[in-house]
Amino acid sequence: MDATTVLAQISGNIATVGYGLAAIGPAIGLGIMIGKTIESTARQPELAGRLQTTMFIGVAFIEILALIGIATPFIFNAL
Repeated sequence: MDATTVLAQISGNIATVGYGLAAIGPAIGLGIMIGKTIESTARQPELAGRLQTTMFIGVAFIEILALIGIATPFIFNAL
């Protein structure tokens, strides 16, 4: 094995681990947000529709963060 090949494998493995760590943040955010929405719905069932709409908007923003984490390595490798 060439030293360049070993370095490329190590940096690829580190990038994979880095994305795994970066995905933890949105996962925790989703868990907290969905849990709090369920708690709020249990306390005031008449607001369930409004809470659900707000929750889905928040889910979209959190998922965008995860997608940016996936796309960033491809963007910077292309430049």
